[in-house]
Amino acid sequence: MWNCQQVPIRIQLGDKTLLSPKLWLQVREAGLDDESPPVSELIPPTDTLQSNSQGFLIRSLRTAGTQPTLRRRNGYLCYVSSQYPRYYIDMRQSFAEYKSKFSAKTRSTINRKIRKYADYCGGEIQWKVYKAVGDMAEFFKLARTVSATTYQEKLLDAGLPESEKFFLEMEQLAQQQRLRGFVLFHDGRPVSYLYCPVKPSGVVIYAFLGYDPTYMNFSVGTILQWFALEHLFEENSFRFFDFTEGQSDHKKLFATHSVQCANVFFLRSSLRNRALLYMQRAMGRFSHLVGNKLDQFGLKSKVKKMMRFGI
Repeated sequence: MWNCQQVPIRIQLGDKTLLSPKLWLQVREAGLDDESPPVSELIPPTDTLQSNSQGFLIRSLRTAGTQPTLRRRNGYLCYVSSQYPRYYIDMRQSFAEYKSKFSAKTRSTINRKIRKYADYCGGEIQWKVYKAVGDMAEFFKLARTVSATTYQEKLLDAGLPESEKFFLEMEQLAQQQRLRGFVLFHDGRPVSYLYCPVKPSGVVIYAFLGYDPTYMNFSVGTILQWFALEHLFEENSFRFFDFTEGQSDHKKLFATHSVQCANVFFLRSSLRNRALLYMQRAMGRFSHLVGNKLDQFGLKSKVKKMMRFGI
């Protein structure tokens, strides 16, 4: 089923968004509970294109093999904006079984981070799970406090939404017992949050997250992720924990499986649409080239931290 919405076409240099023009598109996301086989040929949908729509966007389409970035298909511009492993955790096991996937060194590292933060907190780490309707106002306030400090919100416009509409959606999900929120504290102050809606099929979605950058050296995001997963496993009610699109070391570390996916646009072949796609692709290539050069000189991680956190 398609959802018609405005989709930003972000022109980015690394994490920095330079331009973000929007297109009205008919959008569909293929979830982990979508059992369709991977596709090797990208074929435009046969559905009717609405008069105000510039085309279709299929997020997380399962693919077989690497796809060409840009080509024409049946009158559309077929543009693959990203190709990535979609990481997830199989929750149909115990937490003890899940922990066995990690090497002894990795488990030791996680435990050391937890002990370090516990010492900083005076011996005991404070964190909380939010899932009842009556919990949502408190969770929303605390999570928004953290989100406002994060690079996800400042650079990527991907922080926890602050609209009343989003809050009402949170309450509705909580009424259906389809929401889990987690917050980590230091001395009563929220320092990290994780927002996870749950699909009716039992898939937990890694939707919004963030941590206060002043606590970066304490790995508060990793610690909260570990506590949240332990809690979710103990509930014994879920099939998968879905890290959704995009790849990162964090997702790869915690995941048990992955499927190869792509975000695929099928756009009207207009001059404006062609210009936007060529601009995004060119800037993406330039950003990748700069990143590789910085990596050669051992500067990539330092520059990334400077852009995200100003340090």
